[in-house]
Amino acid sequence: MRPFPPMILVLLLWCAGLGAAAQFGKISILYETLRATYGANGEVALGLVVSIVGMVGLIFGTTAGLLVARIGPRRAIVAALAAGAAMSAIQVLMPVYPLMLFSRIVEGASHLAIVVVGPTMIATLAPEKSRPLAMTLWSSFFGVTYAALALIGPYATPTGLFLGHAAYMAVLAVVLALTLPPDPKGAPAPMRNLLAQHATIYASPRLAAPAMGFCCYTFLYVAILTLLPPETPLTHRALIAAGMPLASILVSLTLGVWLLRRMSAVRLVQAGYLVAIPGFVILWAFWGNGAGMILGGFWLSAALGIVQGASFASIPELNTSADDRARAAGAVAQLGNLGTTTGTPVLAALLAATGPSGLTLAATLLCALGILLHAVQARRRGAFTI
Repeated sequence: MRPFPPMILVLLLWCAGLGAAAQFGKISILYETLRATYGANGEVALGLVVSIVGMVGLIFGTTAGLLVARIGPRRAIVAALAAGAAMSAIQVLMPVYPLMLFSRIVEGASHLAIVVVGPTMIATLAPEKSRPLAMTLWSSFFGVTYAALALIGPYATPTGLFLGHAAYMAVLAVVLALTLPPDPKGAPAPMRNLLAQHATIYASPRLAAPAMGFCCYTFLYVAILTLLPPETPLTHRALIAAGMPLASILVSLTLGVWLLRRMSAVRLVQAGYLVAIPGFVILWAFWGNGAGMILGGFWLSAALGIVQGASFASIPELNTSADDRARAAGAVAQLGNLGTTTGTPVLAALLAATGPSGLTLAATLLCALGILLHAVQARRRGAFTI
């Protein structure tokens, strides 16, 4: 078969990312509907149906990066898509709670493999000139999926959504199996002591830097998307809820890509955090005012969109080999899930206790931490390389 153009393969891998994001989103938009079936198990049990996918990534993110480097990215992503299709097919039946929870755990492993392989293969396949665009496109997969599901949500039924997702993942598994280049031949990398390999990854200023900067982003961004709309006057609520993720995507794919061709990804992550700080100050100054909330929300969404795209672009910028990129992507998945899991409850509690001033102070400190972490790691890279 004639090889597919690299950017077509990049688009197909991005489509796999959309399917991975839908593993979260499909349950989120069906949450109230699923309450009728699984609500008798309690709110915590129902919440686990949503969150356990992220918990798998939080626990096994870096391990997944090591496994992908061992078994090969093509095999890993095809198997992950096939497993995801099978689990959605099971969910069509609305099985008993233990089986539903098991299917979500398997989906967590499937999701994790896709989000590790996606940026790793895209960085390898994309031509150097197009790599900033390709990595920024990859970074948009969550926002695009949630925007699409928000449109589908009012008309979705569990059967239709699960069946559609199963078919989507199955078709992509076949397409990628036929189009992706074969995995490199040779002996797989040995799986030595996992704790020691984790320590090696997080001790490295090249492998760990993208993940450390990204954790601050996920801590802030998911929480802000969750907390701001309810605090905005009703007449402006729909605009801020729908507009913030779209602003992030638009700015990252336009201004973000343009800037990545003119400065390093690490510097751009730091610049994005710096520019986000005035957005939080605007929110504090105009809290509860519709126009002020929209201005502040859109400002910080645009700035954090820059951070999002540049964080993924920093993976290939700092790591040249496919194995190192897989390990760095695994760390991004792990610390990204840590931020996603902890950000909303922490900032919600802070907002309830101290109001918008406490939220603004915490967000400013998180932005400063993101800048500082990259500065420390850059200084370490100047001294030695791991």
